[in-house]
Amino acid sequence: MRFLIKIAAVALAVWVTTMIVPGIQVSAGLRNYLVIALILALINATLGTLLKILTLPLAFLSLGISLLVVNTAMLLITDRLSESLTITGFWSAFFGAILISIISSMITQITTKKV
Repeated sequence: MRFLIKIAAVALAVWVTTMIVPGIQVSAGLRNYLVIALILALINATLGTLLKILTLPLAFLSLGISLLVVNTAMLLITDRLSESLTITGFWSAFFGAILISIISSMITQITTKKV
């Protein structure tokens, strides 16, 4: 259940990001947002985890800024793997990755809060 909430949160975060960040577009349809969220989750769980471990020393030295670059790379890889997601440049992906991370984290925290 928690995984489904996380996918829905990322899908909503991607939708909000497409409304705010110029240069990021998704073909219309809820299914496309859910597929993009699933692809992004799978990439982050596999390749993203490996890259974050490998760049951990750099993350300490850069105060976490290198992790933003890793998240940007994960979003750009998702763009390459998904036909419905289009990102026009690095900076669009950079700001998009920041927004998706913040929004999906907030939604996940709100929806999975223990009472």
